[in-house]
Amino acid sequence: SKVVIRFLRVMQKHGYIGEFELIDDHRSGKIVIQLNGRLNKCGVISPRFNLKATDIESWVNRLLPARGFGVIILTTSSGIMDHEEARRRNVGGKILGYCY
Repeated sequence: SKVVIRFLRVMQKHGYIGEFELIDDHRSGKIVIQLNGRLNKCGVISPRFNLKATDIESWVNRLLPARGFGVIILTTSSGIMDHEEARRRNVGGKILGYCY
């Protein structure tokens, strides 16, 4: 889906994965991802909790192992982005997942 593709683009922007390509098999499709060995853990948060711009810091402390290490990916009204960009733009949204 589009959400998965944008999630992968954020991971790619931060260097956790290499290139990825969509393979259309006339069903749900497949995604082939080039791993580069930087990814330690990646997870999704279900249900997608609402997140205010002021609550981002508490979720960072809860999900990531250290400060400045890893990203939390959220979906906002401005698109899918990492927690640092959401904090810079001062927007909240729903939490999708994390990776480090």
